[in-house]
Amino acid sequence: MGSWRNSATSSMKLLWLILPFMVVAVFIGVKKSNLADGSKYYPWVWSSVITSYSSSAIKDNEAVAAVGSVSLGRRPTVVEGGSEVAEGPSEDYVFHQTSNSSYPPLAMEDEMDVELPAIAKEDDMNVTLSGPDIFVSVNQTHGFPVDARINRKSTSLDKLEARLGRARAAIKEAESGNKTHDPDYVPDGPMYWNAAAFQRSYLEMEKQFKVFVYEEGEPPIFHDGPCKNIYAMEGNFIYQMETTKYRTKNPEKAHVFFLPMSATMMVHYIFERNPNVDHWLPMKQTIKDYVDLVGSKYPFWNRSLGADHFTVACHDWGPELSKAVPYLFKNSIRALCNANTSEGFNPTKDVSIPEILLPDGTTHGILNGPSPRYRPVLAFFAGGVHGPIRPILLEYWQDKDPDLQVHKYLPKGVSYMAMLRQSKYCISPSGYEVASPRMVEALYTGCVPVLIKDGYVAPFSDVLNWKSFAVILTVEDIPNLKKILTGISTRQYLRMQMRGKQVRRHFEVNFPPKRYDVFHMILHSVWLRRLNIRIQGVADS
Repeated sequence: MGSWRNSATSSMKLLWLILPFMVVAVFIGVKKSNLADGSKYYPWVWSSVITSYSSSAIKDNEAVAAVGSVSLGRRPTVVEGGSEVAEGPSEDYVFHQTSNSSYPPLAMEDEMDVELPAIAKEDDMNVTLSGPDIFVSVNQTHGFPVDARINRKSTSLDKLEARLGRARAAIKEAESGNKTHDPDYVPDGPMYWNAAAFQRSYLEMEKQFKVFVYEEGEPPIFHDGPCKNIYAMEGNFIYQMETTKYRTKNPEKAHVFFLPMSATMMVHYIFERNPNVDHWLPMKQTIKDYVDLVGSKYPFWNRSLGADHFTVACHDWGPELSKAVPYLFKNSIRALCNANTSEGFNPTKDVSIPEILLPDGTTHGILNGPSPRYRPVLAFFAGGVHGPIRPILLEYWQDKDPDLQVHKYLPKGVSYMAMLRQSKYCISPSGYEVASPRMVEALYTGCVPVLIKDGYVAPFSDVLNWKSFAVILTVEDIPNLKKILTGISTRQYLRMQMRGKQVRRHFEVNFPPKRYDVFHMILHSVWLRRLNIRIQGVADS
């Protein structure tokens, strides 16, 4: 007994000795970049198809489909200062991963015999600690049952889902195979999580993807949008969907359904400026009335509870306005510039799109820049002081170092575009919201973006490895900004700059759209999310 007590006492002393080190280790292990890593959220990209499940979320006789999903992972290169600079994945690395509506109301959640899948449940995630980041692979695919009250034929839907199944199989097969020759463009390089799988997915989209655009609604709130300001992608996408080859007039052939409403135009025309009333109500009621209208006129919204419907919004208020209809917020694919996970952006179903400032509605005069040898400025930022991050940046660096040109206002006679073209790195910190046109302006002019965001999912992170062509920093890195940037070797800087020039095509706005440009990349992101669900017919359930 005495021996046991002595042993126990020694063990307790040892435990108290190592406990502080354990606490420090855990603290270091969970430190992560403020930029949400988009790749970890995409179960379809790009490695091997995993049989998914979604049975516990649906009650009683509501059937759920299990379709193959594909997981992705990546490894960052950690450099001095704790920031991550992108070498990109090596070739031998295996990628894993409240007023009454004028139309009949939709069935709401408490009226349906269905329970929505929870978003990002702990039990649904594999969490791996690796250096300063936490990488999460969500290996779950949701099936959405048809509302049993709609007694429709499911033959066309079954055929559509079968073709999608073949597309999934083709993408899986391409992941370890050779890329297809294409005279226009063949994705290649560490900028892509898996270039061959991306190309196959894109080609499958070109082969079969169809979008039904609801014709209901009148401009300027519907079928209209801005095209010459920082919300230009909202209007451009709405306009281009009117004439794209991906549009179908036959809803039975559609994979997804587009709700062509503009959050920016609602704010401009409907926003209630009286401070004594609820300024959200008129805008949210407009959205609810519109969804009620198409939901009562067509069977497709109720068929999937909105899961195969999508919207596009670049205005900062887009995420909040989508809460007007619970299923729009929870189920539908929301393509948002303000892709902030802290405001409900769910990367497993939502799409992050770039905010692009088009002063005259085109990219005329804002593309291209000199070679790296003619960029004497280390880093550049100029912008207003708003939000929590910019004041810190300005406190440490405003007008304090000639190598870091950080300004609240540009000096008189200095051109903003000229500064972008003279700089090696262009800083893009969050303002009030996470979205900013600065990172696309950097890519347009050949400057390496430096992203300082909190909870932001970068555009097209399901395909693009941002850490291969951008520098990702946390707010805590700001005091060491110069040390971090000068710590990047010339060779690595040239790699990132070259890769940024290569991926620029995915952010370019063209009239008419061109293959692999920003319009088609947004569509491709919607296509990927449609691949990750299956809509079941009544006969299936």
